[in-house]
Amino acid sequence: MRDDPSSRQVPSRTVVLAGPAATGKSTLGVLLARRLGLPFIDVDEIAWPYYAEAGWDLDRLVARVHAVGRVAAEREWEPARAHTVERVLAEHPGTVIALGAGHTSYSDLDCASRVRTALDAASDVVLLLPHPGPERSVAVLRERSVASKNTDWVADGHDFLAEWVADPLNHEVATITVYTEGLDPEETVGEVVRL
Repeated sequence: MRDDPSSRQVPSRTVVLAGPAATGKSTLGVLLARRLGLPFIDVDEIAWPYYAEAGWDLDRLVARVHAVGRVAAEREWEPARAHTVERVLAEHPGTVIALGAGHTSYSDLDCASRVRTALDAASDVVLLLPHPGPERSVAVLRERSVASKNTDWVADGHDFLAEWVADPLNHEVATITVYTEGLDPEETVGEVVRL
């Protein structure tokens, strides 16, 4: 029996936008999804049921922040974030997915490995950063974060923006890196599509 090429399923394209807070993942995700004709998913908007599957809810996270501090609570929460990435990628093929900042940053090597494996299912993982220089990226992101969310992402003396910018997992999983400083959202989407 000969294979009929017209009966083969074309794999769905899944594009993941990754990067620190304030890189514009959600804004760009909407525009990119529209340009590619794909649905858009913002993990920050759908994550809590997935976190709950791993035993975490907002009350537990807040309680742990008060008990052990923000940095330690973020580390404890890593398995729930890794679980969420796995589930979202498995359940939403053929979409543009904006991952929240902490979803590609792990101190736990097992969590990092799980996320690396889950992201292998994506057609492209686009790392968004303002600038090739880490210090410049952190400065731009801090200014944006303070202006848009009234936070500088420094807690308990720890700079989360600097951590996210420098995290090697972001760079390992990226198939494309786009530097956004000086580009408007439409121009940035054009860069992603071009690459």
